[in-house]
Amino acid sequence: MKILGIDPGTARLGFALLESYSSNNLYKLLQCGIIETSKFDSEAKRLTEIRLDLLELINNFTPDILAIEQLFFFKNLKTVIPVAQARGVVLQLAHESKMQIFEYTPLQVKQIITGKGRAEKSEVESFVMADLGLTEKIRPDDAVDAVAIALCFLRSDYQKFVRIP
Repeated sequence: MKILGIDPGTARLGFALLESYSSNNLYKLLQCGIIETSKFDSEAKRLTEIRLDLLELINNFTPDILAIEQLFFFKNLKTVIPVAQARGVVLQLAHESKMQIFEYTPLQVKQIITGKGRAEKSEVESFVMADLGLTEKIRPDDAVDAVAIALCFLRSDYQKFVRIP
């Protein structure tokens, strides 16, 4: 099973692809990174770029699951609408690709990954690296967040998703 983790954004959208082997509860990171758009482009062009880049990832990796950060609380009202628009593009693509969708708030991600809902970003990064056996840091932070979101599915919803006889 393949999981696509998404940290939504318009300027930088983090993505991660994990593959899980249900027979022995092993998983590995296939790819992670960001989709970056120019602030000088129109909203329509930026959303189209996100859609096309994500569609290419989906076509290349054929994920079964989308794990995405849920908009829960935003400090900056100026960015909430563009982030929501980017999130909408992702949700539409996931639905079109027949992926099951799982959503996690930032607080849930921190709780599931570190055991502390108020964990710092650096703590989440350390747990993600340890969990995947990585020695090199994942960059940028948006990609780390996307990996953490994908791992949330494996740690919380995976047992509900997999039918154990």
